[in-house]
Amino acid sequence: MKVTGIGYVRIYIMKKLILLSCFLIFLVRSFAQDSTTIVLVNQYKQEIKSTITINGVEYTNIHKGKVTIKTPGSDSLQISRKDYVSKTIATKDIVPGKEIILDKQFTWTDLLTPMFYILNGGIWLLLIIIFAETGLFVGFFFPGDSLLFVAGILSTSLVDSVSLNTGSDFFNLLIITAGCSIAGILGNTVGYITGRKVGPTMFNWKDRFLFKKKYLYQAKDFYDKHGGGAIVFARFLPLVRTFAPIVAGIVNMDKKKFSFYNIIGCIAWVTSMLFIGHYLNAFTKQQFGIDLEKHLEVIVIGIVLVTTAPVLFKLFFGKRKHDTAI
Repeated sequence: MKVTGIGYVRIYIMKKLILLSCFLIFLVRSFAQDSTTIVLVNQYKQEIKSTITINGVEYTNIHKGKVTIKTPGSDSLQISRKDYVSKTIATKDIVPGKEIILDKQFTWTDLLTPMFYILNGGIWLLLIIIFAETGLFVGFFFPGDSLLFVAGILSTSLVDSVSLNTGSDFFNLLIITAGCSIAGILGNTVGYITGRKVGPTMFNWKDRFLFKKKYLYQAKDFYDKHGGGAIVFARFLPLVRTFAPIVAGIVNMDKKKFSFYNIIGCIAWVTSMLFIGHYLNAFTKQQFGIDLEKHLEVIVIGIVLVTTAPVLFKLFFGKRKHDTAI
């Protein structure tokens, strides 16, 4: 077969293209070996967005926790950041896209983060908080709704911590639901008993700046008319769920009536929060690729706004309506 001049030119060009492709592949591989992208988050799954120091080199170009770093020549990677615990990682364990967790040092604002309680106390601390928020005066500041929602998302790790993993998400949730329901029912019962003990004395108190006897009579009338519903709906309202059983005891609400609605309300509250948290997270992962565990700050704010909206509406607009009627 005779090769023409044009054929030689084509063969020459093909050889050059092949050589150029091999050179580009070499450059890409060389660059990939010199750098890699990692993802930095704290123990609450919040993305780290500010300056970090890795092996003495500062990195500021961090977007959504992602940062491209030079592959270290040493056997380990030393990562440090202000207000965080320094961490050392073996170079061999670093792969592109690897999520690296840096532990944030404790601050008082962590007490408002639901994940703080789950990470540091597991299911036992969860039960204690549910009890305290619904039965003790000092428990009003605990984030009960958001805590249960997050517990639903992290249900597997919670049952793992006490070796009760059944292998089924549904039954794992039932285990947590049972424990939290019992804790909530007992908490409300303690609050009710406390109110019963204090109540008779309060009806003999004189009016003060922060106490008016007429409010007790108004509360008694309210519970006589809406007692069952008040106990149930109070479960879904921050602050209100802490003081509702205490007030019910103070105004001497019927014990059997209180106990019945206490059980109904607690089971409804715990079940809805846990199951919505778990299955909503599973849905968003499957349909949209969104892991709610990485957006807990937004979720907590949303839950607080939704649950406090009825209280705020009643506080401002209810009072305005009352004033207009007068």
